[in-house]
Amino acid sequence: MPPGHRAPRDAPPGGDRATEVTAAGIARLAGVGRAAVSNWRRRHADFPKPVGGTETSPTFSLADIEHWLRDQGKLAEVPLSERVWQQLVGHPAGVAVALCHVGAVLLFVRERPAAWRQLSRGANDTELTGLLPPALDAVLTTRFGARHPVHGLTRAALAPSAALVRGAAELAAERGAAEAYEFLLGRHLDANPRQFTLTPPGAAELMAALAGPADTVLDPSCGTGGLLFAARHAMGGTDAGAGTGAGTGTDAGTGTDPGPAGKARAAGVGGFGKVPEAGADAAGKVPPARTDAAGKTPEAAASGKAPEAHEGPRALYGQEADTGLAALTALRLALRAPGARVRVRAADTLRADAFPDLTADAVLAHPPFNERNWGHDELAYDPRWEYGFPARTESELAWVQHALARLRPGGTAVLLMPPAAASRRSGRRIRADLLRRGALRAVIALPAGAAPPYGIPLHLWVLRKPDATAPASPHLLVVDTAAPAAGSPVPAGPASGRDKVDWQAVHTTALEAWRAFDRDGGVEEQPGVRRSLAAIDLLDDDVDLAPARHLPPPAAAGGPAELARVHDRLTAVLARTKELTPRADTPAADARSVRESAPARWPLTTVGELARGGALLLRSGGAGTATGPASPAVLTDHDVIGGTAPSGTLPEASGAGAASGAEEPVLVEAGDVVVPVLGGGAVARVVDEATAGAALGRNLSLLRPDPDALDPWFVAGFLRGTANTRQASSYASTATRLDVRRLHLPRLPLPEQRRYGRRFRELAAFEEALRLAHRLGEQLVQGLYDGFTDGSVLPD
Repeated sequence: MPPGHRAPRDAPPGGDRATEVTAAGIARLAGVGRAAVSNWRRRHADFPKPVGGTETSPTFSLADIEHWLRDQGKLAEVPLSERVWQQLVGHPAGVAVALCHVGAVLLFVRERPAAWRQLSRGANDTELTGLLPPALDAVLTTRFGARHPVHGLTRAALAPSAALVRGAAELAAERGAAEAYEFLLGRHLDANPRQFTLTPPGAAELMAALAGPADTVLDPSCGTGGLLFAARHAMGGTDAGAGTGAGTGTDAGTGTDPGPAGKARAAGVGGFGKVPEAGADAAGKVPPARTDAAGKTPEAAASGKAPEAHEGPRALYGQEADTGLAALTALRLALRAPGARVRVRAADTLRADAFPDLTADAVLAHPPFNERNWGHDELAYDPRWEYGFPARTESELAWVQHALARLRPGGTAVLLMPPAAASRRSGRRIRADLLRRGALRAVIALPAGAAPPYGIPLHLWVLRKPDATAPASPHLLVVDTAAPAAGSPVPAGPASGRDKVDWQAVHTTALEAWRAFDRDGGVEEQPGVRRSLAAIDLLDDDVDLAPARHLPPPAAAGGPAELARVHDRLTAVLARTKELTPRADTPAADARSVRESAPARWPLTTVGELARGGALLLRSGGAGTATGPASPAVLTDHDVIGGTAPSGTLPEASGAGAASGAEEPVLVEAGDVVVPVLGGGAVARVVDEATAGAALGRNLSLLRPDPDALDPWFVAGFLRGTANTRQASSYASTATRLDVRRLHLPRLPLPEQRRYGRRFRELAAFEEALRLAHRLGEQLVQGLYDGFTDGSVLPD
């Protein structure tokens, strides 16, 4: 048992023994690979037998596995976070239900720590799961209102979760309740990326910054709550941290078992039924957040705490069609925003608006795209269609009008939209009315890769609900952030991708343009980047609002002067390429040495044998998480193939406080040889000083030769041989994979290796010169095409 965790009395069959773990989970517990677990099962007769799963993917009892690992000396103690996670994924009702149980208990632990300590110390698991339902219901109703989405917390439902919630409470004592829940939820989201469409942090922070300060924020398609968290951070709020009172110590005077009645009184639930939401009317409608004369919400007033300066929105409202996801998001918001009024409802927003009377200061939304079944037939006469009834194919314009309907006059909405919504003919009448009445204020194009779907450049629409006391704005701001975010004038590889967005440049470009436009009613034009347009000039037959169609083009490739510089640089590179062109013939003086070292006479070895003998170190890439802004860039397989600088980024560690458990990446050093393992090409790259210190990316293998035994350029050169890579490759139905350990190298003395290494290094320099000439040539050709067609360059 972990320190401080006592064995429960009369443990039901829902404890650790009922928690199952897969072979991958066993590998994580022991810090080994899955192959090691398979070897243990074959070699050790006493290895625990499977208790579930399938023949190809069996599951084992977590308790039995821990006991066996300790007996074998392969595990000193299971980390508490890993124990709780394994209990979570092994829950018989599924991870989502288990997260709901954990979140509700952690909220109870944070809101009523003394009551939790008394319950958890004095009750066995059976008693605990019997006393928790009314205690949790009281806390949830007080925090979320009577119509909250966290349901099903009955005695029977909680019975398998007793050990899990005890472990989660211990984790909260270490990290804080909010960070413990964020760790578990974040790991669940990371493990199931295709089940959730998440708004990336960069896009969410930009949307919140564009919306500006607000006391009441609504996200009508809230998902996991990312936009609401971004709004809280952008507007000055802070997350709940550690030290939330989730300790497991004893209170004075509670050393004896108080009995069931006393435990219920300690939990604050004795004699209480369902508590109606404060301020709700007979229909259960929720009004906007209320504050007293001191500016406190009811929750803050009840706590007796004074509101902090710049504490962010006082009320966070969300609606989500998925009932289970709505419950998880509500708990996440409540734990991370303890001073805010949190109201999350589970329902289809367009068909069943949960907040029909709300007038929010700001609305942020990343709605579903291209929805045909959004309620077109049922909602023909809905009062929200103030700007026109959306066509069946224009679900995004239905979300736009819903957002405007839930704003106060002068309030701001920011929606992430597909680019087609700005130009589809079926939506032109609604777009025209939005412009005429001054509701649509800006359309900002993001670079491709900024948010899912990552292959297209999405738009941000900034809207403001017209105020009857102020005249309508006659202008629209259009911004394209792709060019400022592109960076180098000579592209070094693919121009876009989720790991390549320069969010600092995107934020600066968008916010500078919007704030100037919002303040002055117009903005200084910047070709290719931003422009203020008169609304009347857009009211043609198409009402096309795509920024790219209205921005004047920038001077071709920086203008004639820049084209001249590119020409001169290309000329120099071509001259250098000519100098580096390798000889294909063999000088007569070298003929004898070539015959003496002919391939037929070379004894061969493999990379695997060299690694076992200590002549080189072999590592695989892909591991590692970011630990802060100073985290290294990632050398990706595309960088190795294209000969470019490291362009990837390390993923963030799951959870708000996961930095302490961040996984260390493999860092490359000068002289390392890096080989891509997918694709079937013959590629190997020697790391130079400029690339040293980068993290090794996925689908890459690193070979670190001992300089006293192997020359790195010799190794890289022979690894690139076509016959060598062919014999070491395996073929699947859709891909080719290289087994680096099977690659051959000739056994040659070090001086002979260096002779070959010099030639291989010359070939690499020639190859790099060809790449640079290709990029410069493409830039010059396209620049001249653009210059001739826009008039900035004359043909003579």
